[in-house]
Amino acid sequence: MHKRVLIHACLLALLGLCSSLSSAQTGPIKMVVGYPPGATSDALARVVADAMSKRLNQPVVVENRAGAGGMIANQVVKAATPDGATLLMTPVATMSIFPHSYEGKLKYDPFKDFVPVTHLSNFQIGLGVGTHVPANTLKEYVAWVKSNPKDNGFYGSAANGSLPHFFGVMFAKSAGISLQHVAYRGTAPSMQALAGGEIAALSTVAADIQALVDANKARLLAVAGEKRSPKFPNVPTFREQGYDLVASPWYALFTTAGTPPAVVQRLAKAAMESIEDPVVQKRLLDMGLEPTGYGPEQLAEIMKADYARWGPPIRESGFKSE
Repeated sequence: MHKRVLIHACLLALLGLCSSLSSAQTGPIKMVVGYPPGATSDALARVVADAMSKRLNQPVVVENRAGAGGMIANQVVKAATPDGATLLMTPVATMSIFPHSYEGKLKYDPFKDFVPVTHLSNFQIGLGVGTHVPANTLKEYVAWVKSNPKDNGFYGSAANGSLPHFFGVMFAKSAGISLQHVAYRGTAPSMQALAGGEIAALSTVAADIQALVDANKARLLAVAGEKRSPKFPNVPTFREQGYDLVASPWYALFTTAGTPPAVVQRLAKAAMESIEDPVVQKRLLDMGLEPTGYGPEQLAEIMKADYARWGPPIRESGFKSE
């Protein structure tokens, strides 16, 4: 009797799982983004969601869950049913950097609570200076800082504990100079500070500084990719200027741990095909993003490599999360 009841219960559970998976392949898919509408991450998510909808023949809807530097979105997807109906679109920071900078305080484990789906794009970190700084190259900037480090050795970023913050630490070490970090509350205030001469330099997402460069209120001295940015073809990389620094921040898709492999592969196929679409590629390039479209296995390796890469500069920065 008990055996029959147990078998019946197992069958019901299996039917429930099958029903859930079937629904996930026909009903709406949520793509959760940890940043507000208008941000680059939001714009990217909407382009990819629209393209994936056409390939999956089901709606993919962007849901903004902004807050805590993107961490709230990660918590939402961690808690979702593992059926592929909920995706996380996030940058490298929440997955490979926050485990160091918020060690012991994260409410999720990037490596245990999520399944990699697709690496969508890279973007460039750059170092810009205000027009009052007498430097057109990194070497000129370094010489200027060394001439008066007390007054000249300040650089800003859009947030304390951000990737540009830690990249500034890496650059200072590579250049043999002392730089003091100044944190702002977002990209717009940091740009205003640079344009107004409040700070000499800014470590930032390269695409974000374009308006200041176009208005002759700032100069972009270098980008940190393996190669030059398509958006700034005349700006040399750090390596080209003699500093062995490479940072390739990225955006990627993940889903909840425990999602069946077949479902993950279906989502990955749709996302990779979307990134290969010439129309999608052009839209990403216009946003200052570099389309990639790598699959789950390659994304997992990139995530691990970046976790190892960013640990040392974060520790050297002395950053302590609140």
